[in-house]
This record gives sequence, structure tokens and C-alpha cells, in this order.
Amino acid sequence: MSNPEPRGGGWLGAKPLPLLATLAVGCLLYFALPRVAPVPDAKLFAGSAASKAKNGAKPAEKAAKPGDAKPADKPKSAEAKMEAKTGPKPDAPVRKLGPKELEVQRIEAEARAKFEAAAKAKAEAEAKVKAEADAKAKVEAEKVRQADWVRGLHLFAIFVATILGIILRPLPMGAVAMVGVGLTAITGTLPIGDSLSGFAEKTLWLIIVAFMFARGFIKTGLGTRIAYFFMRLLGKRTLGLAYGFAATEFVLAPVVPSNTARTAGVIMPIMRSLARAYGSNPEDGTARKIGAYLTVTCFNLDLIVSAMFLTAMAANPMTQKFAADFGITITWNSWFVAAIVPGLVGLLVIPYFFYKLYKPEITETPEAVEMAKAKLAEMGKFSMPEWLMTAVFSFVLVLWVIGEKTFGIDGTTAALLGLALLLLTGVLTWKDVLEEHNAWDVLIWTGGLIMMAGFLNKLGMIPWFSKVVGASMAGHGWHFAFIVLSLTYFYAHYFFASMTAHAGAMYAAFLGVALTLGAPPMLAALVLCFFSNLHASMTHYGTGPAPAMFGLGYVPIGTWWRLGFIASVVNIFIWVVVGGAWWKVLHLW
Repeated sequence: MSNPEPRGGGWLGAKPLPLLATLAVGCLLYFALPRVAPVPDAKLFAGSAASKAKNGAKPAEKAAKPGDAKPADKPKSAEAKMEAKTGPKPDAPVRKLGPKELEVQRIEAEARAKFEAAAKAKAEAEAKVKAEADAKAKVEAEKVRQADWVRGLHLFAIFVATILGIILRPLPMGAVAMVGVGLTAITGTLPIGDSLSGFAEKTLWLIIVAFMFARGFIKTGLGTRIAYFFMRLLGKRTLGLAYGFAATEFVLAPVVPSNTARTAGVIMPIMRSLARAYGSNPEDGTARKIGAYLTVTCFNLDLIVSAMFLTAMAANPMTQKFAADFGITITWNSWFVAAIVPGLVGLLVIPYFFYKLYKPEITETPEAVEMAKAKLAEMGKFSMPEWLMTAVFSFVLVLWVIGEKTFGIDGTTAALLGLALLLLTGVLTWKDVLEEHNAWDVLIWTGGLIMMAGFLNKLGMIPWFSKVVGASMAGHGWHFAFIVLSLTYFYAHYFFASMTAHAGAMYAAFLGVALTLGAPPMLAALVLCFFSNLHASMTHYGTGPAPAMFGLGYVPIGTWWRLGFIASVVNIFIWVVVGGAWWKVLHLW
């Protein structure tokens, strides 16, 4: 017998107040924007490319300019050519025409006049028909442009409401995105096929498969073994422990696309056990012994490695897709090559920086090495699943780096091949794939946001915003303008509780403005991608691991915000100065 449903459970749906706030904002924007926002001039807002193609509009014919070739005249006779060279012949004696010849000339003149009149009438009729067709096409094009503007405003309202819902959380993130996708179809803003198109993006499936790799690392125990290995290798001093955690993050990041899973799932339990082993507990005032330093350092290391790999954070493929909408192709390898130098510098600098700024009371940790040795001994030798996981991971990583250029295998194909190998070898079962709920949650909310932002671009809303903002910054060189834009994008994260929500709301628009101002496309796209990860250092709510790490209680909220802001300045300096020099070497600008 099935279990009876619980009685008196109360309301199990969306949280009422956040839901009402989200719906109120969405409805207000949906109905008010078309009334208060007139259609811009066609020079600023052209509408969708698809609409223009349907109109059948053709480029206007070029006006004739002085010096342009003219229609060929009738070929000149030999006598005319000779006359042009030698001048007109002397007047010959005029022969008087007879009556028959005069009649022939009269008939020919009348026929010529009738022919010319008919040709003129035909030309005038054709010109009239063409003018009417052009006028009709212009009217139709203008109607489509106005309809695109209204559709764009409606989609913008649904998009804003979806982002607000992700922030306020009346429902889980995936549920909010699914409601938004449904609204785009049910309101007629987009056809249902377009509403579901975001789930077919290949870069989205790359991150889904990466979640499966992360499950393999956790299931086999390989991720924990790697963390203890680096602890044994570098753990004699507290600073060495921090570098050991940095090395662990660096190794896990390419195949663990959830910064929450990496930090809260692998790093945090080991770090917390280590801190308590050294008598560092927030409850008894001993947080500063070692726990506070490790907490703030590990959190910031997670953000750096999230920026270093396309597959290190769930929203990275989303920004990659937004860049592709502007014709900018970012591969796994191009992302990694651009990020490797500033990223490694950041991994070296941040632990030492916090060691000096927020120094732990315990600086020598020889017991950590013994602890790591004991844990590794407890785990025993490498198991067959660990060896298989290592082999598949190494194989896929090589394909991500050289596969596309050498073998024509893109990143998503390589990832799917790796997943197939994990299933065939039994490292993962199909049940493991089905139970990886985070992956399917990411599929829903990322696919929905990718779809909405993509159609805002196709309908012409983002190009319009880019032109308007770009015009307001006219007169400044792209260097200055892009720095201002990037810093605005970075520090706007104070208003976001999700890196995904921030990137979904602002990335495409800010990239469009940067391109309008003349910034090099690949440079602009990558810098905003990197900043979409680094900006989360500033608050205790800016990304998934932040509440988990802050919740340990080792770092007071004021200290977290102060150190987070200082870390943001250090990161910006490293990625702009060191990164800028490296990107110059790569000819990105």
C-alpha cells in the first residue's frame, strides 16, 4: 500500500512574500514598459535579423556619383567616328524629298513617338509598382521592428523577474527558471521551440558531463586522496597547508564544475577537521589559531580556480555562449591558456597575502603531515576505480587541451566520450548519473537563462543597449571605457547572491557595450568571464560556498567583508596587470 499523504502539512508551494514580490515586478514591467518606452529610432534599434530577412528587404541601390560608369550609348557609326576625329563634313547640297519619302518619314516619326510613349508609360508603371512595393516593404518592416521592440520588452520583463526570483528564492533556482521558460511561451513572447532552445546548447552539456566526473572523483575517493596527498607533501607549515589546498583545487577544478562541491564537499571537511585537531574552534574564541586563516584563504582560492577553467564553475559555459552570440568563439583551451598565468600568480599570492594580513597564531603544523599520512594509510593503495578514474580524467584533459586542433574533437564531444568510458568501466553506473541532481538542476536554470539572454540579443535589445551606453561614453578611448565597464560589472556583485544570476543579468549587455566602444572582442569576452568568478570574494552570500564557509563561524561578518574587498583589489590588480601583459603576448589586444 502507498503511504498516505501527510495531513495538516500546511502550504508546501512557493514562499508567498518572495513570490508576490517577483510577480509584482514582472507584471509591472511586462505591462508598463511597452507603454512608457517608445520604439527607438531605427538607427539605434533595428529589430531581429530574422525579421529583416522575412521582409525581403534589399540593400538600397547606390546613387549615381560623378565619374560612375553610365549606361552604354548606341554604338556610333563609322561616319560618326570619323566626324568626331576630323570634324563635321562640309554641308552637302540639300536634295528635295519627294512625296513618298516625306510620307515614309512621317510614318516612321509617328511610330517612333508611339514607341517612346509606350516605353515611357511602361517605365512609369514599373516605377510606380516598385515604389508601392518598397513603401509596403518599409511599412511591413516597421511593423515587424515595432513588434520586435514590444516582444523584446516583454522578454526583458520575464528575464528580470526570473533573475529576481533566483535572488529571492520563492522556489529553487531550477523551478524559477522553468516557470520563466514557460511564461515566454504561454504569453506568446516566443514560440515554444525557441523557448526550449537553450537546453540544446552543447556547452551546457559539457558542464553537465563535468558534474558526472565530479561524482566519479567523490565516489572513488580520488578527490579526498588528492587533498591528503598535498597535505602530506606541503603541510609542515600553515602556509604550506594553504598551498596544498590551492594545489588540490587546481587539480580538481577542470572536472568538478561546482565550486560548492569542490570547496564545501571536499576541501571544507578536511580543513575543518584539521583546524579542530589544532584546537581552533570558533565556539571558545580560538578561531584565529588556524581556522580563520584557512577559511578565508580556501574560499578565495576556490574563486581563482573557478576563473581558470571553463569547466570549473557552472555559469562559465553560459558566459561562453553569450560571447558566441557576438561571434566570439572561446574554447576550453583558449580559456585555459588566457587564464593560466594570472591564475597561477593569484594562487601563489593569495595564501601569502592573507598569511601576512590575517596571520594565524599557529604557523608550524608538523602534525598535519602525520594526520595526512594516517588518512592515506587508512585509505590503502589505489583501487581499480581510482586508477580508471585517473586514466579517464587524464585522457579527457588531453583532449580538452589539444583535441580540437589535432583531432577535430571539441570539448563537449571529449566529455561525452569520457562519460561513456566511465559507464563502460563501471566507475559510474546509470543510477549515479540519474542521482546527480545538481547536474540536472544546472541544465534547467542555465538553459533557461541562456535562452532568454540569447533572444534578447536576437531581438535587438542588447545591441540597442550597447549603442545607447556606448554613445554616452563617446570621446573616451576603449582602454579607459573598458576599465570603467569592467569595474562596474565587478563591484555590482554586492547586489547579487549568485554568480549565475549576475552573469545572466549583466554579461551580455556589458560585452555588447565593450564591443561598441572598440574593445578587442576576445579580450573583452574573457575579462568579463574571469570577473564573473573573482567578484564573489566580497560578501558572505555572493556564491554557493560563501554561506557554507562563513557558516563555520571562524570569520566575523565585518572581517569577511573587509578582507573580501581587499582581496578583490588584489585580484583585479593581478588579472589586469599580470594578465594584461600575458594577453599582450597572446595578441589578444
